[in-house]
Amino acid sequence: MEPVADSHSNVVAVQATNDDASASKLSCVKKGYMKDDYIQLFVRRPVRRSPIINRGYFARWAALRKLLYQFLDCEKDTDDKGPTKKQILSIGAGFDTTFFQLQDEGKVSHLYVELDFKEVTSKKAALIESYSQLRDKVGAEASISREKGEVLSDHYKLLPIDLRDLQKLDDVIALADMDPSLPTFIIAECVLIYLDPDSTRGIVGWAAKTFSTAIFFLYEQIHPDDPFGQQMIRNLESRGCALLGLHATPTLLAKEKLFLDQGWQRAVAWDMLRVYSNFIEAQERRRIERLELFDEFEEWHMMQEHYCVAYAINDAMGLFGDFGFPNDQQHVPNSSSSALP
Repeated sequence: MEPVADSHSNVVAVQATNDDASASKLSCVKKGYMKDDYIQLFVRRPVRRSPIINRGYFARWAALRKLLYQFLDCEKDTDDKGPTKKQILSIGAGFDTTFFQLQDEGKVSHLYVELDFKEVTSKKAALIESYSQLRDKVGAEASISREKGEVLSDHYKLLPIDLRDLQKLDDVIALADMDPSLPTFIIAECVLIYLDPDSTRGIVGWAAKTFSTAIFFLYEQIHPDDPFGQQMIRNLESRGCALLGLHATPTLLAKEKLFLDQGWQRAVAWDMLRVYSNFIEAQERRRIERLELFDEFEEWHMMQEHYCVAYAINDAMGLFGDFGFPNDQQHVPNSSSSALP
């Protein structure tokens, strides 16, 4: 068990990575990697990132976006009335703007719920209240409280929570009016890796038990033990951010096992080099590779091999037969299939 002071300082430092991530996304947007009309509202000091960072953030954004679209497009082959209602749950959402972008793109879920520490949700609630572009998207009927760090509207909820408090997760889900029986896409981008392994297992297991038809999307670091991985850890620790969960799940197979051990039906993990090369559209890669002069190929390969996307599937409704990476060799409990590279 960490000393309380250390635990608190790590939480504060991890919250600061939220500002970093927003600045990196804005750098990408300004260079034309992707469109996001909202991220500028969340960045106080714009910075220009190097081409390798821009390309890495684009890859992360494109992978999540493609899987999220797959999820939103999944339908049952029946004559039911209208499309299946779906919900999205973003844990450790920070200043992410996906909800606002999806509204513009006409890809609207029945309910979009964002959770984070109160220090983060209070700032986000204040910004949503301050900017009409954001306020209009959450809806005129929205109740916004900077003090509580809450935004409550029909289709969007922003709520404060310490994810390490599992009992509170059920309360928050109820407060958000989430329906555990509806198909749910759970997003955790560079979130669980900062928690202790027991907390991570608890959250992953809670989600498996709570949502019977769901995708759990994970984006985070791998391979802490080689020289590049050790340097990556040192860089983050110098900013006060300890990757508390990395040694518990250091490989792609370990990420998959995390989900399977906690009750998910299927799990798949690819490193970002493979995601970039074999999943993100070739046309999109060609487009963004023309945006900036790029000569950091060796470092790019190493960096992308130290990040991964993992997703887990529960499919009680039989919606997700075609979901995911191409020929993904999904790992199932007690499967004899060999480890992915």
